[in-house]
Amino acid sequence: MLSRKTAIVTGSTSGIGLGIARALAGVGADLVLNGFGDRDEIETLRRSIATEFGVRVVHHGADLSKPDEIRSLVGHAQGEFGRVDILVNNAGIQHVAPVEEFPTDRWDAVIAINLSAVFHGTHHVLPGMRERGWGRVINIASVHGMVGSVNKAAYVAAKHGVIGLTKVVALETAGSGVTCNAICPGWVLTPLVQKQIDALAASQGIGVEEAGRRLVGEKQPSKEFVTPDQLGGLAVFLCSDAAEGMTGSAVTMDGGWTSQ
Repeated sequence: MLSRKTAIVTGSTSGIGLGIARALAGVGADLVLNGFGDRDEIETLRRSIATEFGVRVVHHGADLSKPDEIRSLVGHAQGEFGRVDILVNNAGIQHVAPVEEFPTDRWDAVIAINLSAVFHGTHHVLPGMRERGWGRVINIASVHGMVGSVNKAAYVAAKHGVIGLTKVVALETAGSGVTCNAICPGWVLTPLVQKQIDALAASQGIGVEEAGRRLVGEKQPSKEFVTPDQLGGLAVFLCSDAAEGMTGSAVTMDGGWTSQ
């Protein structure tokens, strides 16, 4: 389905990004992985995806808080594969604190990676997509792009901004063969969420498994975590011919969170 297409997936060495990268590779896309981690472990991951799916896979360790490195990431993809057809803006960080106690450096970091990096990556891939008359920009937002939560000022602000940016890009590229959509997951059991589960367990003096059940049960009527594989399947759909008419959408996968 995506044979001869090239996809950049940011934050794809673990969690949601890895699930999406594997799903795109599964339908034939060549990949540019991005993310931090042990060099040998990343190389093992790169080779395993390439071998399992028979696609070309490279890694670029761009720090997405730095615009010059985002430009380098896109340039590396273009140099390796000649094009970027799909950009999945997934990388994100979190910091939790009340607004009056929120460190300004953490605010700046969350906004830089969760919002500004989405702009910079999109800025660099759109010209080539327009020229070829085909492209997919998929922004991993969050239910927190639609609703608020206490102690998450920067994250909620950034994710609301991602949905707004998605709509603007969709309007500006309408009719060009390029689409831009946002996926809004609820609780997904990723390393980022695991930290919140661990913190809840410690603060309430309960086991980690019980903390996980309480966390997801507070918001998601399904009482189940969304999985990276499920999100990967949704990303593949958004790249398909069936989704050509979808642009500017914010699609939830949240176990019913935003239905309440």
